[in-house]
Amino acid sequence: MELIDFTDCRITNKTYGGANGSKLSGIYNNEMYMIKLPPVAKAFSFMHYSNSCYSEYLGCHIFNHLEVTAQETLLGIYRKNDKTYNVVACKDFATGDLEFQDFASLKNQIIDSGQHGYGTELESILFTIKEQNLVDGDKLVSFFWDMFIIDALIGNFDRHNGNWGFLRNRKTDEVSIAPVFDCGSSLNSQASEEDMKTIMSDINQLKIRVYDRPVSAIQVKNKKIRYFDFLKETENRDCIKSLKKITEKIDFGIIDGMIESVPFFSDTMKEFYRFILRKRKEMILENALGEKTC
Repeated sequence: MELIDFTDCRITNKTYGGANGSKLSGIYNNEMYMIKLPPVAKAFSFMHYSNSCYSEYLGCHIFNHLEVTAQETLLGIYRKNDKTYNVVACKDFATGDLEFQDFASLKNQIIDSGQHGYGTELESILFTIKEQNLVDGDKLVSFFWDMFIIDALIGNFDRHNGNWGFLRNRKTDEVSIAPVFDCGSSLNSQASEEDMKTIMSDINQLKIRVYDRPVSAIQVKNKKIRYFDFLKETENRDCIKSLKKITEKIDFGIIDGMIESVPFFSDTMKEFYRFILRKRKEMILENALGEKTC
């Protein structure tokens, strides 16, 4: 992988929200990118920064591998005040006549959805998908469950209603489903290398990291979903269809190549990412799939 230095990119006045690290808007190859610096791992004093930039990069690439369109992500460095940061640059898809509208905003339009826009109760989300008329309902429900299954694979704990949604053309008023983005809260982004070694060597710690945490941000009866428990028990036909489809598409030959190509990864990190993705596929997706039929 080419190591890109974003230091000399022209920084624009566009700003980005969110709490997960500092963000700059820079022009690279005549395209606008959000350059994300690694956030401080405040909950873990032994880690100066979390690995969320790497999770963002790898998570989006896994989505694209599984044929669910995600934003383009690049890894590189950014120099500031005599410090060099490892960063992820995320191509801005809301440029020109396109504007991003999150799912929460759509949900606010559905009077009978039962919750405000940022309420993540599954029943209310599915009701909104059914009642909305911005995009084809069958395509949207398929997209939602595909996204849910891949989030289960990569262990995303922060897929709320504000970080997925739609692109609206200001001139034509046409709306399409936006690429997936914001995968930084996945792939054990705050695990140190010692944590990684422990998870790979201790079966009890592995089970905790697969079955108990992370959990989904989506809730059922005001309780956050545990991925395996939900997928094992669900009878939702759309969910089961996505579970089968995504599980069959996973190609670790391709994913291993992605991991191996990252210059920032130590040998321990490479081994861990290969390990945890295989275990989550086996212990969650394949185990839950079992004898389910579409």
